[in-house]
Amino acid sequence: MSKLLSATLITTTLLLGFNHSLDLAIAGTCASQCGAKPLQFTPGRRIRVQVVNKTPNPIYLEKPQGSNPILLRPGQQVRLEQGDGTEPNVSVVFWNENGLSLKANLSKPNFATLQVELRPEWRIGGDRGIYIRDDGRVQML
Repeated sequence: MSKLLSATLITTTLLLGFNHSLDLAIAGTCASQCGAKPLQFTPGRRIRVQVVNKTPNPIYLEKPQGSNPILLRPGQQVRLEQGDGTEPNVSVVFWNENGLSLKANLSKPNFATLQVELRPEWRIGGDRGIYIRDDGRVQML
């Protein structure tokens, strides 16, 4: 009996001592490190895209599906009615006439409105457009 007790104590000591030397992995939730939830709309519903020019320069907007460019002056906003379920993959492109980079800040003020605030961007390239996929997800271009 004493040999069994001694063997159990030695085994327990070795196992506990071995576990303390290992790095512990701590599981976290997605909310702790995944960032902001991507914007998404219900597929097949009408979507309003509200674009606000928060830059000191004029910006042009265009729906690539055959429309003419729209001039958006500094501080001006425009609302575009988009998608009724028959218009696939809705998108809007935007640019500065002088080639300056833009940063688009996206928000969803209600279930059917996508708000796009265009601001100056100091990195080369910047954002060039938004793309609303058939599944309702919003992608930055």
